[in-house]
Amino acid sequence: MDIERIEPGQRSSAAVIFGDFIFISGQVGTPGTTVAEQTRQILARIDDLLGQSNSDRSRILQAVIWLADISTFDEMNSVWMEWIPQGRAPARATGESRLVTPEYAVEIYVTAARSK
Repeated sequence: MDIERIEPGQRSSAAVIFGDFIFISGQVGTPGTTVAEQTRQILARIDDLLGQSNSDRSRILQAVIWLADISTFDEMNSVWMEWIPQGRAPARATGESRLVTPEYAVEIYVTAARSK
């Protein structure tokens, strides 16, 4: 089975497709903007990568969300709840972690299934 890479870079690819699975790297928004805005930017980027991979948000299998400050959970989650299709929520984990730079408030990575 071939491996397809979307936007491959020296350090990582934006997404990797193997068989019927899509692995999207951790996505971040514009540093220094609000948690809600970063979340919207990240989810728009995930939509774009899923589209390039012949999939969509209804086919996300798993999501992992890292927050720089867990007290911002409700702000992030309200944007997530507007975005994820009702009845199509993936398995999800959310945790607090120091991100690569203090200006990043949210990082999200997902695994999805390709459409047939």
